[in-house]
Amino acid sequence: MPRFTSRDGRGIFHEEFSMTINSPVSMSRRHVLGDLYVKCGPLTNEVPVYLSEADEEPTLKGHVDESLGHFADAFSFHLPDDLCKDLTAGRFTFSFQYEKSASDDKSQNHFTLVSITLVARKRYSKPIPRRHAVSER
Repeated sequence: MPRFTSRDGRGIFHEEFSMTINSPVSMSRRHVLGDLYVKCGPLTNEVPVYLSEADEEPTLKGHVDESLGHFADAFSFHLPDDLCKDLTAGRFTFSFQYEKSASDDKSQNHFTLVSITLVARKRYSKPIPRRHAVSER
């Protein structure tokens, strides 16, 4: 998140945050990960979130973390307001990049997330109304 420090007339420093990122959106890990929920380990740091647009390279839009704590079992997405709105409206599917966890137990097969990419769902086109063909006699 972009930050800058300013100094007022009394020599006091103030930290100000960019207004492009507002409050985070939290979603359950099970909803985001789906079938991968059981095998995904906890996030230890921030994971980048990219937006994939048609015929373009994915662009970095924010990050996701587990800032609600381990027992909340939720991901907090820190994204711009317009993307948060679309995310909560279900306009994206998720694509994951992950690594296999380094573990001694070979039966576990757990992995850690490296990045999440938001992929826009295909918009539905309006259905074409059925028109009755006029028969000519």
